[in-house]
Amino acid sequence: MKESNRTIYKISPILEKTYNNNVLSTLDNFAALYKMSSYEYKEPILVSGVDGVGTKLRLAINYQKYDVIGEDCFAMCANDVLCHGAQPLFFLDYLACGKLDSNIAEKIIQGIATSCKKTNTCLIGGEIAEMPGIYKKKDYDIAGFCVGIVEKKKIIDGKKKIQEGDILIGLPSSGVHSNGFSLIRKIFDTEDLLMKKFQKKPFYETLLIPTRIYYSTIHLLLKEFLIHGLVHVTGGGISDNLFRVLPENLLAIVEKRKIPILPIFNHIQEKGFLSDQEMWNTFNMGVGMIIIVSIKDKGPIFHKLRFLGEKPFVFGNMVKGDKRVFLK
Repeated sequence: MKESNRTIYKISPILEKTYNNNVLSTLDNFAALYKMSSYEYKEPILVSGVDGVGTKLRLAINYQKYDVIGEDCFAMCANDVLCHGAQPLFFLDYLACGKLDSNIAEKIIQGIATSCKKTNTCLIGGEIAEMPGIYKKKDYDIAGFCVGIVEKKKIIDGKKKIQEGDILIGLPSSGVHSNGFSLIRKIFDTEDLLMKKFQKKPFYETLLIPTRIYYSTIHLLLKEFLIHGLVHVTGGGISDNLFRVLPENLLAIVEKRKIPILPIFNHIQEKGFLSDQEMWNTFNMGVGMIIIVSIKDKGPIFHKLRFLGEKPFVFGNMVKGDKRVFLK
């Protein structure tokens, strides 16, 4: 059996376990088909996102943590779609490699499928490209494509909804997530990554903790509260990503001392002799998702978040001024 056929044989049942009645295709089709008529929306808007895992891939490949690649890929895409209030519907992946190994591909796809099932998202198709000469034999790259749906009047658009006096509520990240790994790999050599001095396990295991998926929490919040803005903190840190949702007449004040910085970021900064500015401009620093709401809703939202098992914290607010983010 060809390795490509062996791979299809292995991953087909994995994909099928994520399907619902809206999926009208199989992997034999040239394209994936998804039925929309079952959704009762007055003005349905499709929301799409695409992303990858970046150079976190190198660590995952080196230490053969292939399922993490899939989980991270899904999370990066789904969290972006979520920022506009959308419910993820379906997901596709693009997997490229130097030489296809069906066992590795199966683990990557299983990672995606596991995350899909957490959010009731269908993994309806994808592409596996074997490209010798472009990728080294054991190298892989991955990109994901997520499509969600939202009622037009419920689209979250911070530029239109965020107001003076609104507060920034942070939801903790699970760690580094999927950004800053090019810098991390410059700082830590192989011996450092295998050392068990950090949290009593090899450091690479802490670095490879999958990106958090915030769907379950945010989805429930959106049912009860008016959310003015959502920010997925990825490359560029809090400043760059928060800036993307600000109206032209508002300045976001971020109080760094109110953020419970995860120990991993202190370890990275100390080992790499990095400035505060470089850290805050590169990493999430412990904030994975930012929720922007009216201050009057703080009490009930905190109550709900804690009920859901979250550990929220307020770390900033909106004031009048030119559009920018001020870290103090």
